Amino acid sequence: MKSLSKYDIILFDLDGTISESATGIRYSLEKTIEQIGCDTFDTSNYKLYIGPPLLDTFTNLCHLSGKPAEDAVEVYRHYYDTEGKLMNKPYKGIKETLMEIKSTGVKVAVATSKYEKFAEEIVENLGLTECFDAVCGSLADGSRKDKKDIIPYAVNRLGKDFNSKIAMVGDTYFDAKGARLCNVDFVGVLYGYGDKESMENEGATVFATSSEDLKNYLL
Repeated sequence: MKSLSKYDIILFDLDGTISESATGIRYSLEKTIEQIGCDTFDTSNYKLYIGPPLLDTFTNLCHLSGKPAEDAVEVYRHYYDTEGKLMNKPYKGIKETLMEIKSTGVKVAVATSKYEKFAEEIVENLGLTECFDAVCGSLADGSRKDKKDIIPYAVNRLGKDFNSKIAMVGDTYFDAKGARLCNVDFVGVLYGYGDKESMENEGATVFATSSEDLKNYLL
């Protein structure tokens, strides 16, 4: 089916774009830092840790490196897998928006720095599996964690290439930067966990204030 959207492929970030996930992420981080004994990590400012790859979070905010940082990621994943991910909920109206976009024939995928297994389970728990042609994330070893790597991976998973018309939708600097580095369009969402200024610093000029508003830019 030929796409009736202005795009052939639309990639969506997960946390802060599709899913309200701050509660589960903060809970899992608090359990982790309690276990590993990190006293430099302030979980009250979620903008510091929702968006970046996990390894970067523990490196920058707990001042860990090498194996200790990798071990912290594993501890976090345990808490997130068993409890945190169950605290996610979809943003109001996002399912309807996704289904309307998908009905136009455009290929739709999740492109997240979250561990791919968790991302797949979250999408299923949110009741959004039918909205996506693929769910794409990072590997268990922490590789393929940056959006500049995840975007090409997602495009390939969808059986397309960069000759296609592609948009990345996200709420943080990391999403905007990935889109810029991959030379694809970017739509920033202002209802998530990032901030407009940091996205603008990566060249973002188009912003949606709600899931309903996204359709004005994508269809």
